[in-house]
Amino acid sequence: MTSLDDIFSALADPTRRSILTMLLEDDMAVTDVAEPFEMSLAAISKHLTILTKAGLISQEKRGRVKWCKLEPNAMKDASVWMQAFGQFEPVNLEAFEKFLETELGDDHAS
Repeated sequence: MTSLDDIFSALADPTRRSILTMLLEDDMAVTDVAEPFEMSLAAISKHLTILTKAGLISQEKRGRVKWCKLEPNAMKDASVWMQAFGQFEPVNLEAFEKFLETELGDDHAS
């Protein structure tokens, strides 16, 4: 099982996020994944290894070609963790200040 640390570490890199976005469309051969990036195939392979270790993608060999596939449930734990922080509304300080003035009255005004 991968940890949240592995997932967030993998997602921290813009190249890896771009790769995940590309894989949203369909499975891709490693050479096709590498094509839009101005880096070596070895560098792309390192990114793919990190994504694989984090459980975000899987790789399999089909014939002589290595294919990458997005693992859609891989971000579930990270998503659940992040959603916990979305339950709070942002604080409107002006509205809070007016509420305090109304509740406390003028005797607490400076």
